[in-house]
Amino acid sequence: MKIFAALTLSLGIGINAGYSQSLDDLINGCNDCHGDNGVSKWEDVPTVAGISAFVHSDALYLYRDGERPCMDSEYRQGDTARPATNMCQVAKGLSDDQIETLAEHYSELPFVAAKQPFDAARATAGKAVHDRDCERCHVKGGADPEEDASILAGQWMGYLAATFKEYASGERDQPEKMKQKMDPLSEADIQALLHYYASQQ
Repeated sequence: MKIFAALTLSLGIGINAGYSQSLDDLINGCNDCHGDNGVSKWEDVPTVAGISAFVHSDALYLYRDGERPCMDSEYRQGDTARPATNMCQVAKGLSDDQIETLAEHYSELPFVAAKQPFDAARATAGKAVHDRDCERCHVKGGADPEEDASILAGQWMGYLAATFKEYASGERDQPEKMKQKMDPLSEADIQALLHYYASQQ
C-alpha cells in the first residue's frame, strides 16, 4: 500500500525554469516550506527528511510532469511575503540533476516524527488495519525508508489525510495493488490508520 509514490511530497522552491541556482539556494527554498533540514512543523506540510532518494525524486518528476495534484501553499518561513506557490510550479524549474541531488540530500537527513495529538483507541484499531492491508509494502509500521514506500509513521496526520482523499477521489494515481487495498477501506478504517501513524512518535 504505497501512500506516497512518493512523499510525498511537496517542496517549496521558488524558482523559474532555466534559472540556475546553487544547491544551497535550492535547499533553502525547500526548507522555507518544509522546515529546517526538511522537518516540517506544520500539519499540512510533509516532512521530507529521511525519505528515500527514489521516492523523493519520483515525486518531483511527477510534479514536474503535472501528474500530481498541486495545491497552492504559502511560504512558512524565510520571506513569507513571497507569493504562494505549488509543487508543479516549483518542479518545472528543476533539471534532472537538481532533482536527483535534492532527493539524495534529503534522504541522508534524519526523519523526525511529528509530535501531534492522536486517539489511542483509534491508533490500536489502525495498527490492525495496517498489519492486515499495508505492512507488506510499508514495513515496520510504515517507518522503514529502505522499502521505497515513503515514511508514514510519524508523518503529519493532516498531510496524510489530504493524500488519502486524493487517492480516494482519483486525483492522484496509485499502484493497482494499493488501490485494491484502499478501495474497500471504510472512513473509520482511514481514520484509524491516520491515528496509528500519528501515534508513532
